[in-house]
Amino acid sequence: MTQYLSSEAYRSLKQELKELKTTRRREIAQKLQEAKELGDLSENAAYQEAKREQSELETKILEIEEFLRNASIIRKSKNHNGLVRIGSTITVVLMSQPKVKKVFTISGSLEANPKLGKISNVSPLGRAFLGHKKGDVVIVKTPKGMVKYKIIDIK
Repeated sequence: MTQYLSSEAYRSLKQELKELKTTRRREIAQKLQEAKELGDLSENAAYQEAKREQSELETKILEIEEFLRNASIIRKSKNHNGLVRIGSTITVVLMSQPKVKKVFTISGSLEANPKLGKISNVSPLGRAFLGHKKGDVVIVKTPKGMVKYKIIDIK
């Protein structure tokens, strides 16, 4: 499945991966070496802990590499054909409370943060807005029932 990321998030993940592969691997290799010097590995808690850390690190590296292989960078462009797409920032009003405006940015799931107005493209709300244009009324099924939003701006 394609994972959508901003260029900033992509760069951040690449930097984290570099850090894990260099600094973190060296730190764990040092811990393993120090633990080996303590003697019998079968009863060496420090060695067992370092091996566990190494396993977790390698798993995280593989996960990030896989994520980045499937990543698509969200490009900001003015040519969105008037439709909401991933990367769009939209202003909407609640039809039940027309004076209540909300601003959402449609992001990939990794960057979603509803408190900051960043909603995932795979969330019910994000999915509902995708492909709509300014002036459209979008109905979203929520746990509290159906909610209607009117799109008043797309950037």
